[in-house]
Amino acid sequence: MHLSGKSAILTGAAGAIGRATTQALVSRGAYVHLLDHDQSGLDELAKAYAGSVDPVHIDLGDPAQIDGVISYIRERSQIEIVVNNAGILNNKKLAETSTQEMHRVQSVNLDAALQITRGFVPDMEQAGWGRVVNVSSYASKCGGLTAGTAYTISKTALIGLTFSTAREFAGKGITANAISPAYVMSPMVSEQLDAAQRKALLDLIPVGRFCTPQEVAHAILFLVSPLAGFITGEVLDMNGGLQFD
Repeated sequence: MHLSGKSAILTGAAGAIGRATTQALVSRGAYVHLLDHDQSGLDELAKAYAGSVDPVHIDLGDPAQIDGVISYIRERSQIEIVVNNAGILNNKKLAETSTQEMHRVQSVNLDAALQITRGFVPDMEQAGWGRVVNVSSYASKCGGLTAGTAYTISKTALIGLTFSTAREFAGKGITANAISPAYVMSPMVSEQLDAAQRKALLDLIPVGRFCTPQEVAHAILFLVSPLAGFITGEVLDMNGGLQFD
């Protein structure tokens, strides 16, 4: 699982999963371009991993900013790894979900992933090697126990993007896979669910605990490694036994 000499893009880098994934990628020798809207979080990561990361402040809901960042990074690095981790949560169910709200959630959770993948896959194709990992959600499988309609739709569509990318580039040394975690211990769980909701969820999860960011990062690390080259178009469930295939 050595990644020396590899360059990566990681969106949502300042969040719980993003921070754990940054540590995992850097520890294996990768140079990581960190994309997030949280400037203070980026500053912390830049200080902690100086020389191994490039912090990039960006609003992933703005296509023009994404185009600018793609050009900026392509001038500096040959990207072999893309991890589309950024996401915003919305708990509104169908009746309360406006079209405007749907588009806002989709712009970050889906459209940004498509735009970033599209921006760097040609370079991977030219190099004959590449890895794309999209962080979806258990909501895509269960319809959203606590997550809202817009979030559930966006994360389900992200799996469709994964399948489409995997199919198109399978013969060109590029793999595309998704991870669908359930209830990672992050601000999405600790701040947006109250104590009663968290207890109710723990009662449902057979392993009896929430997923950790480090567990998700470890799964990402495996899927971007050279040893995962025969795995593509796969969705890795991390739900503690909530649902089996």
